[in-house]
Amino acid sequence: MDPNLQIQNKKLELIQWLSTIEDLNFLEKISEFISRENKKDWADLITDTERQSIEKGIAQADAGKLNPHSKAREIYRKRI
Repeated sequence: MDPNLQIQNKKLELIQWLSTIEDLNFLEKISEFISRENKKDWADLITDTERQSIEKGIAQADAGKLNPHSKAREIYRKRI
């Protein structure tokens, strides 16, 4: 079965199930869960390698090892 169709079917199934719930406390818990999920920070979703790379860049910047934008353009112009 097509994965997109499976996703759409699951969404419809959840919508139908949700429409039958009468317990306000349960609905509020679902709403809180959705709120927490929507507030996830991108930093929580990156890999350890990406995190280490970012930390290395910050350490280099803190140590003053920065290049001006003009130099970066010069370097990458040669590569592209």
